[in-house]
Amino acid sequence: MSDLCTITIHELAGRLARREVSSLEATRAVLARIDDPAIGGAVRAFITVDHEGALTQAEAADRRLAAGNAPELCGVPLSIKDVLCTKGVQTTCGSKILAGFKPPYDATVVERLKEAGAVIVGKNAMDEFAMGSSSENCAYGAPCNPWQLDHICGGSSGGSAAAVAAGLGAASLGSDTGGSIRQPASHCGVVGIKPTYGLVSRYGLLAFASSLDQVGPMTRDVRDAALMMNAICGHDPRDSTSLNRSVPDYTAALADGLAGMRLGIPKEYFGEGLDDEVRQAVEHSIRLLREAGAEVREVSLPHTEYGVAAYYVIAPAEASSNLARYDGVRFGFRDMAADELLAMYRRSRSQGFGPEVKRRIMIGTYALSSGYYDAYYKKASQVRALIIEDYRAALEQCDLLVSPVAPTPAWPLGAKADDPLGMYLSDVLTIPTNLAGLPGMSVPCGFSREGLPIGLQLQAAHFGEEKMLRAAWNLEQRLAISDRRPTL
Repeated sequence: MSDLCTITIHELAGRLARREVSSLEATRAVLARIDDPAIGGAVRAFITVDHEGALTQAEAADRRLAAGNAPELCGVPLSIKDVLCTKGVQTTCGSKILAGFKPPYDATVVERLKEAGAVIVGKNAMDEFAMGSSSENCAYGAPCNPWQLDHICGGSSGGSAAAVAAGLGAASLGSDTGGSIRQPASHCGVVGIKPTYGLVSRYGLLAFASSLDQVGPMTRDVRDAALMMNAICGHDPRDSTSLNRSVPDYTAALADGLAGMRLGIPKEYFGEGLDDEVRQAVEHSIRLLREAGAEVREVSLPHTEYGVAAYYVIAPAEASSNLARYDGVRFGFRDMAADELLAMYRRSRSQGFGPEVKRRIMIGTYALSSGYYDAYYKKASQVRALIIEDYRAALEQCDLLVSPVAPTPAWPLGAKADDPLGMYLSDVLTIPTNLAGLPGMSVPCGFSREGLPIGLQLQAAHFGEEKMLRAAWNLEQRLAISDRRPTL
C-alpha cells in the first residue's frame, strides 16, 4: 500500500473514481506512514495528527465516491500548515503561546478543501508564527528534509513541504509571506505556488504580516498544483482583501509548447552568492524552456538588493501589531504565577513566544515608534513602491520572470542557528514577489551533487498563474524528474 502514499493527486483520484481503492485504504496507509518511526517519526513533519477525524472524513468521501460525480480531490489525504484554523483541531502556529488552542471555525481554504471531499490528516510543523527560513524556530521540534534528514527542509512551511516529499499526504497548504511556500518547496523537491495577493482567502489564516501573507498549495507535480488552485481560489466576503473575480480551470493551462511566451531573466538574481550548482540547474532549465518555444531575454530589477532590508522593516512592523492579541487573556498560554495584570502580560508573552518572534516584535515596535516611523517604516514603504515599479517595467517586456528560488540548496540543521542575518538572506530571491503582491512558483529543476533538490522560480504579473503553470508543466515534462522520491 506504500504506493498510495507516493502517487500524485490525479493518479490517486483516478484509482478512487474507478473504485480500485477506497479513500479509507489510502488514508490508513498515509496515517500508518506518519506513525512509522522510520518515516514520519524521522521527518517530524506534523505537530498534530488527527487520526479519528481523518478516518471519519475518509468514510464520508467513500460514500460520496460511491454515489458518483465526486470532485477530483474527493477522498485524497492531505495536510495543512499549522497556521490555518481547523475547527476542533489544535492550531498552534508552531508556538507555545497557542498550545492547546482549538479554533471554533475552519479557515475558508480548509472549508473549500472539505467541500471538495479532501481528507485532512493533520497539521504541519512550521517556524513559529511563520517567522523563519528553516522551520527550526518551531516550538515543537524542527522537521527534517526527507532527502537528507540532517538538513533543513526550508521555512516557514517546512513541515508541509517535507510531508509532501515524504509521502505523508498527497498535498499540503502552506502560507507565503516572504518565500515560505516557494523556498521549502525548492529545498524538498516539490511544487509550490504563492498566488496573487487576494486571489486566495486569508480568512482563518493566523496573520504574520497582513499585506504580505498569502495561502497556496504544495504538491508533487504541476497538475496537482493546478487542481489545488481550482479548489482554493475565489472570492470570500469574509476577507476584505479577497478579490471578486472568476476562477479559471487552471488545469486547462497545461498545454504543450511555449511558442509566443516571453521569458525574462533578471540579471540581479544571478549575481554574487549564487551557488554554482543552483546556477547550472536553472540555466539548463532555461535552455529547455527555450527549446519548448519560449523567447528568452535579459531584464533588470534594479532595486532587488533592497528587498530584504525593506521586508525586515515592513513584516516585523505588521507582526508587532498582529501579535499584540496574544496577551494571555483571551486564548492560548497564560502564566498563572503572575499576581497582577501587567506582570501576567509580560510573563505570558515572554514564556509563550520564542526568540525569533520576540526579535521581530521588538524590531517592528521600534520601527513604528514615535520619531522612527519616517526613518524606517515610511522609507521601507517607499522602497517597496520602487520594487513594484521595477516589476511593472520588467513585465511589460515579458510574460514571466525566471530565476533560482534560493541562492543555495538546503543546508545542515543548525548551520545558521547563530546567524540570523545569513538566514534572512536565504530569502533574497523570493521576498520581492511578496512586496509586489505578485504570483510566484517553485518547480523542481534538478539536484545537487549531494542529492539535494533545486527549484526554479517563475514570477508573473498579477493573475498570471495560468502562464506560470503552463511554463512549469512544460519544464516538468522535459526534465522528467517529478517521479523521483526520497528514500526513507
